[in-house]
Amino acid sequence: MNPDLWTAVDRYFTDLLLGPDPALDAALRASQAAGLPPIQVSPPQGKLLHLLALAIGARRILEIGTLGGYSTIWLARALPKDGTGKLITLEYDPKHAEIARANIARAGLSGVVDLRLGRALDTLPRLAAENAGLFDLVFIDADKTGYPAYLEWSLRLTRLGSVIIADNVVRKGAIVDASSADENVQAVRRFNEMLAKEKRLTATVLQTVGGKGYDGFALAVVLA
Repeated sequence: MNPDLWTAVDRYFTDLLLGPDPALDAALRASQAAGLPPIQVSPPQGKLLHLLALAIGARRILEIGTLGGYSTIWLARALPKDGTGKLITLEYDPKHAEIARANIARAGLSGVVDLRLGRALDTLPRLAAENAGLFDLVFIDADKTGYPAYLEWSLRLTRLGSVIIADNVVRKGAIVDASSADENVQAVRRFNEMLAKEKRLTATVLQTVGGKGYDGFALAVVLA
């Protein structure tokens, strides 16, 4: 394992395929200056989220866990250019939400991003009650103990063909330790087991290495 090499490769592809991006770069600087934890997706991972949303023609996106809005910007940029799309992002921490709103506004995306402040498990039932439409893509990147419940709500709020993505499901390899005392590992194990048993989903997990270390994404498509 060579984290320095992983970071160098991430930087190589970021420079080659992404290049400088004033709004995204400013979002990272603002988040760092505000003391937010540096746990957002890496630039190549953000671009992956963007490409997946583009590939399915997502018009309604749900993000559970906003942090500083970095992944929010990547996803919102994949919405239709006519302004008819909508991204709803859920954030528990008021400080994170304040930084994210400023970052989203700087990126020119306030018109298509709706940031909801509060516990996701309080906000999700309200979203369901609004009957505003189902989501084409859900990205889960929040507290790991909530992952099983977030998957249940994602199934309620999506349709046939929707895509559900979850970050941090490998936990640096600890996910294989069934006896782990880490509640985050146990919660993500339950989440992964739900993916395996849920007949309405077909899913896989990809391990990732890079500037963010060793972890992985779960990707699932709703079949029914």
